[in-house]
Amino acid sequence: MRVAPKSSYKLQFARLAAITAAMSAALLAAAQPVAAETTLQDEFDAVFAAAVAGAPATHSAQDNASVDVGTAPTAASQNTAAPAPLPVLVPVAAPQAPPPSKPVEAKLSISQFVDVPVAGDAPGTFRYSGRADAYIDVQGSTLGLDDSWTFTLRPEFTWGKDSNGVIGLIPSNTALFRGEGAGDFDLSASVSKRWKSGTKLTVGKVNVLDLGGKLPVVGSNGHYGFQNLSVALPPSAIIANTLTGALLEVPTDNALYRLWVYDPDSQFERTGFETAFGSGVGFLGSVTVPVKIGGKPGYYALKLSGSTRNDINADSLPAALIPAPGSSFGNSRGEFAAVFAGYQFLGVYPEAPGKGWGIFGQVYGSLGDPTFLDYSGFIGVSGNPRGRPQDRFGAAVFQYSLTDELVSVLATRLGLEDERGVELFYTVGVADKFEVTANAQLIDSAVAARDTGVLLGMRLNATF
Repeated sequence: MRVAPKSSYKLQFARLAAITAAMSAALLAAAQPVAAETTLQDEFDAVFAAAVAGAPATHSAQDNASVDVGTAPTAASQNTAAPAPLPVLVPVAAPQAPPPSKPVEAKLSISQFVDVPVAGDAPGTFRYSGRADAYIDVQGSTLGLDDSWTFTLRPEFTWGKDSNGVIGLIPSNTALFRGEGAGDFDLSASVSKRWKSGTKLTVGKVNVLDLGGKLPVVGSNGHYGFQNLSVALPPSAIIANTLTGALLEVPTDNALYRLWVYDPDSQFERTGFETAFGSGVGFLGSVTVPVKIGGKPGYYALKLSGSTRNDINADSLPAALIPAPGSSFGNSRGEFAAVFAGYQFLGVYPEAPGKGWGIFGQVYGSLGDPTFLDYSGFIGVSGNPRGRPQDRFGAAVFQYSLTDELVSVLATRLGLEDERGVELFYTVGVADKFEVTANAQLIDSAVAARDTGVLLGMRLNATF
């Protein structure tokens, strides 16, 4: 079978804006619930703080250190220093009143990448690329409101040549994830209102790349942690990489509930008004529950997502994977998918609060047409070495399946199968604001004609 040039397969899968964790009834029965004093009123970082420090949690009305990727991040929720090896940060001392928020808070994170294929049939070409992200929060008092309001600006810029699509279909570098033919600059803007109960509503354009870094254990956002999109921000083929809509979160003593309503089209390099829900309406609902197992904190949840669209999400696919007009795929109306996942710490370090290690995993399934992924799953381990808690390591295996009907429609053009892979990384905390990461990925591509390949890379991150 004749296969189109490899560059045409540079897949930009839709990012899953909300990775959540799920818990079975058996696990619930065997687990010890988190004490009521460590509620979810201000996310699960407080739960982990109590678990490590043995003290009741404190909450800041402006904190947003979420561990479920259903929250629109703000600059205030990001560290002002370099990203920590774990996304959940806790105080070393006993809880105390949080410092007042600054009128304007800003952070800049810059990563540079080099990588090269060392096995398989991809050319062994060195590639250099980079990404810069700014996170800017303006408190409401600066604009004459109260500080329950926060205005967020989120510019981003990329450069260079990446290796996405060279070996596998799923992008191997999440930070450089782009729709085919997209540019290098984008700007997201949103406004958030938080009530005293902890309930928060965000409206506007939200970049979902930041949300993956909020998860415990696996926490990855392209600048740190895992790099392959399949683990860092697993694609669902329903939720786009950049959303315009309304995101609501409601914390209670025992669970955190989220509901999103958004335009299912990618809003990358758009204001959000160009498409104006022209492809339908997307939704996401999730419930996340903290649970202690063996005295160690864990987070488990169920997430349901879908949309009313009746065509394939072409913005998230390369031209090679878009069926020809009039084909039998992409005509059904309505999408629906479910995610079950878990994030469980197996070790926490009292001498280094906020640091530890654990396991994570996820399974995903959809109803298929017009969703181009029908199932996926991954499992891995990640955390900090006890002797060097400023460092971080990770290892994961994953498998993704394109929807059978889509594979059949494309069979005369391109032979496709499941994509499987393994990713390993180790990050060295060089200084307070700098990290160097070595990364290796082994990928058995979904393109049947390709040999299994290995990609080696390095990443240098600086955060100010």
